[in-house]
Amino acid sequence: MDDVKQPDARTRLLQAALRLVRIRGWAAASVEELCAEAGVTKGSFFHHFKTKEALGVAAAAFWGESTAAMFAAAPYHAPADPADRVLAYLDFRADLLAEDLAACTCFVGTLVQETWSTSPAMRAACGEAITAHAATLEADIAAARPAGADWDAASLALFTQTVLQGAFVLAKATGTVETARGQVAHLRRYVEMLLRK
Repeated sequence: MDDVKQPDARTRLLQAALRLVRIRGWAAASVEELCAEAGVTKGSFFHHFKTKEALGVAAAAFWGESTAAMFAAAPYHAPADPADRVLAYLDFRADLLAEDLAACTCFVGTLVQETWSTSPAMRAACGEAITAHAATLEADIAAARPAGADWDAASLALFTQTVLQGAFVLAKATGTVETARGQVAHLRRYVEMLLRK
């Protein structure tokens, strides 16, 4: 007998959104397909979410919470030196780049690309998730910042996310994760140059 409790219908819908949007995009993932992927009825969908947009906003927050837990437990926090922690973070991001493009790309980055002009609520939720993750890097970057550097920790933290999101877009455009790996390698070299000056 399996003692593992299955997620509730709301959670299954959120998980379905994370999977389908990264594979098909927001517009192409219909409510019917989301329900089928989650194994719930359409009535259950509208019990938990008033609209598809409401699901998108909740899914962005769910993504932020889920990934925050994963990154908080990741091994890149172990080095004693803050510069080493920042570089280990970038190595960890490179290690997450699997051959399956949908599985290794960012849900909120994908969602905001498609909905930024049509849904202010989804745009704001995606922006919150991305900037909240960037903020987790700021303390280590600030501690590693060389004296007299003409940049601040917050801007470099956001820059790392800019390059990562762009790397995902390029990987999708070229159809190969190797494109993203190359961009993350360039990002790591640049950040190391800034921190080791």
